[in-house]
Amino acid sequence: MSSADQATALLGLHQGPGFVLPNAWDAGSARILERVGFPAIATTSAGIAWSGGVPDGGALDRDTMLEHIGRIVAAVGVPVTADLEAGYGDTPDEVGRTVARAVRLGAVGGNLEDAGQGGLFGIDEAVDRVAAARAAAPAGTFVLNARTDTYLAGTAGDVFAETVERATRYLAAGADCVFVPGVVDEESIRRLAAAIPGPLNVVAGLASTIDARTLFSLGVKRVSLGGSLARAVFSMLERAGRELLDSGTLGFLDGAISYADMQQRFRP
Repeated sequence: MSSADQATALLGLHQGPGFVLPNAWDAGSARILERVGFPAIATTSAGIAWSGGVPDGGALDRDTMLEHIGRIVAAVGVPVTADLEAGYGDTPDEVGRTVARAVRLGAVGGNLEDAGQGGLFGIDEAVDRVAAARAAAPAGTFVLNARTDTYLAGTAGDVFAETVERATRYLAAGADCVFVPGVVDEESIRRLAAAIPGPLNVVAGLASTIDARTLFSLGVKRVSLGGSLARAVFSMLERAGRELLDSGTLGFLDGAISYADMQQRFRP
């Protein structure tokens, strides 16, 4: 598909009953997820950071992160939405430049957080950053997912009211959907889905263990995994390493894909 068709397809998924959006951290994981049958793939800043041997949370600079995103986009034929953290810039203009670069790499969507090292941005500043991202990637060409970290960073007042206010203003500034990580109880998720005037994205597998079907029944349209798939893979690697070190046995290979089958998965 062309980039325009991919953006249309990704946006269309938000209008259905709900969809799971898995997060890849390199070209290989993206190819596997595409082969499984997912209609779109997201990147994960956490998984990309861990694969680079550093912790999540801004340890990788913009150029390095975009390089990884570009490899993922180039590896698959399905739409890719990029985790752009807080936009890799102190000003709205810098956020816009980051989004423009992601577009040039072929990403047809992106997350933009409203928090930095010092906590949540002021709401007016956060709105300006969303608006700059939208200006850099016009509606219909790029699915802008505005993330609010109210439930992760905390707020001075009522967290639900603050979340709805921010979400509403981000949508008015041009966001296509809103991402609220850190909310874990079903009643809060149901209330957010009803109160936010746009598609709601939540993350499964981080603090919440609510399954995707239940989340859809609560009104969630988009369920992403963040770094959960990467954590599962790295955890398996650590267990395999411990088994080898402690006993020299190969039990970790039980159920593993054969070499020949793995080769087949990466052939054009």
